[in-house]
Amino acid sequence: MTNEFLIALYIIGVGIAFAGASTYFYQSVWKQQAALRFDGDNVFVTIAHLSMSFVCGPFIMLHMGWSRDSAGGMQMSQALLSAFIAFGWSFVIGLGVLWFYMGVLGF
Repeated sequence: MTNEFLIALYIIGVGIAFAGASTYFYQSVWKQQAALRFDGDNVFVTIAHLSMSFVCGPFIMLHMGWSRDSAGGMQMSQALLSAFIAFGWSFVIGLGVLWFYMGVLGF
């Protein structure tokens, strides 16, 4: 059972690292803030924003959870919920990245 838990943590780590790297890559190339969105001028831009939101979503969710409210405080329930969603989401991203990596290597 310990092995399965460590493998799950590794997959989550790969997913959150890939999401973070993708977020910073997106922000440096397109010079705009990465956000969860699906708007666009045409269908192709909408699909691009949707795919960016899927890949970069865990990292964006972690940042959204640590945002301050109008009084300058931070709500613990909001931070915990966003972390729970982000780490679950990064597990899915990590599975996809490792699936692609293993497929390229031919395991």
